[in-house]
Amino acid sequence: MATINRFEDLIAWQKARELATAVYAMSRKGAFAKDFSLVDQIRRAAVSIGSNIAEGFDRGNNKEFMTFLGIAKGSAAEVRSQLYTAFDVGYLSDCEFEELKSMAEGTAKVINGLLMSLRNSPIAGARYHKQ
Repeated sequence: MATINRFEDLIAWQKARELATAVYAMSRKGAFAKDFSLVDQIRRAAVSIGSNIAEGFDRGNNKEFMTFLGIAKGSAAEVRSQLYTAFDVGYLSDCEFEELKSMAEGTAKVINGLLMSLRNSPIAGARYHKQ
């Protein structure tokens, strides 16, 4: 198994980045852009996903990393919930909603896979390896 040395190489972080970019793009449009409270909340949640993956990775131990991945997964659920609100009030079309919701679900799924992998790993984390 290849060693990953940078959070930027994690597929979970890459998917989180794509989701955050899509959320920013969608929340700039129409009436959605004028709902400053929802825009701020959904953008913060979307940014939180990748930020927590990065911070947890760089902590250097799997136990802390798993904690931060749990937070990131929770933020992905928060984005999904806020997407329902945006859809329900008419800010998103069916297609836009389904696309963003699918991205959020896919991101959470990859995060969950990473979590399961770490739970089953005998390695404690990078900070425990002699360099």
